[in-house]
Amino acid sequence: MSAQQIMGIILLVVGVILLFAGWQASQSVGEQLHETMMGRFTDSTMWYLIGGIGAAVGGVLLLVVRR
Repeated sequence: MSAQQIMGIILLVVGVILLFAGWQASQSVGEQLHETMMGRFTDSTMWYLIGGIGAAVGGVLLLVVRR
Protein backbone atom coordinates (compact mmCIF):
# COMPACT_ATOMS: atom_id res chain seq x y z
CA MET A 1 0.00 0.00 0.00
CA SER A 2 1.45 3.33 -1.02
CA ALA A 3 1.69 6.47 1.09
CA GLN A 4 -0.88 8.13 -1.17
CA GLN A 5 -3.43 5.39 -0.48
CA ILE A 6 -2.80 5.53 3.27
CA MET A 7 -3.24 9.31 3.28
CA GLY A 8 -6.44 8.92 1.23
CA ILE A 9 -7.88 6.45 3.73
CA ILE A 10 -6.96 8.69 6.66
CA LEU A 11 -8.56 11.74 5.01
CA LEU A 12 -11.67 9.77 4.15
CA VAL A 13 -12.07 8.54 7.73
CA VAL A 14 -11.48 12.03 9.16
CA GLY A 15 -14.01 13.44 6.68
CA VAL A 16 -16.66 10.93 7.69
CA ILE A 17 -16.04 11.65 11.39
CA LEU A 18 -16.33 15.41 10.80
CA LEU A 19 -19.52 14.96 8.77
CA PHE A 20 -21.03 12.83 11.51
CA ALA A 21 -20.07 15.40 14.16
CA GLY A 22 -21.59 18.19 12.06
CA TRP A 23 -24.78 16.21 11.52
CA GLN A 24 -25.03 15.45 15.24
CA ALA A 25 -24.50 19.13 16.07
CA SER A 26 -27.14 20.20 13.56
CA GLN A 27 -29.71 17.96 15.26
CA SER A 28 -29.35 19.54 18.71
CA VAL A 29 -32.17 21.61 20.16
CA GLY A 30 -30.06 24.77 20.35
CA GLU A 31 -28.91 24.40 16.77
CA GLN A 32 -32.47 23.82 15.55
CA LEU A 33 -33.62 26.94 17.41
CA HIS A 34 -30.77 28.98 15.92
CA GLU A 35 -31.56 27.73 12.43
CA THR A 36 -35.25 28.58 12.89
CA MET A 37 -34.49 32.11 14.09
CA MET A 38 -31.53 32.96 11.84
CA GLY A 39 -32.19 30.73 8.84
CA ARG A 40 -28.78 29.04 8.96
CA PHE A 41 -26.63 26.82 11.13
CA THR A 42 -24.01 28.22 13.52
CA ASP A 43 -20.50 28.80 12.22
CA SER A 44 -19.02 25.88 14.15
CA THR A 45 -21.54 23.43 12.69
CA MET A 46 -20.91 24.75 9.20
CA TRP A 47 -17.14 24.31 9.64
CA TYR A 48 -17.66 20.69 10.69
CA LEU A 49 -19.77 20.06 7.59
CA ILE A 50 -17.48 21.96 5.19
CA GLY A 51 -14.34 20.36 6.64
CA GLY A 52 -15.92 16.91 6.49
CA ILE A 53 -16.92 17.30 2.86
CA GLY A 54 -13.49 18.65 1.93
CA ALA A 55 -11.60 15.90 3.73
CA ALA A 56 -13.85 13.15 2.34
CA VAL A 57 -13.55 14.43 -1.24
CA GLY A 58 -9.78 14.80 -0.87
CA GLY A 59 -9.52 11.26 0.51
CA VAL A 60 -11.56 9.80 -2.33
CA LEU A 61 -9.48 11.68 -4.90
CA LEU A 62 -6.25 10.37 -3.37
CA LEU A 63 -7.62 6.83 -3.49
CA VAL A 64 -8.94 7.06 -7.06
CA VAL A 65 -6.26 9.06 -8.85
CA ARG A 66 -3.07 7.12 -9.50
CA ARG A 67 0.27 8.76 -10.11
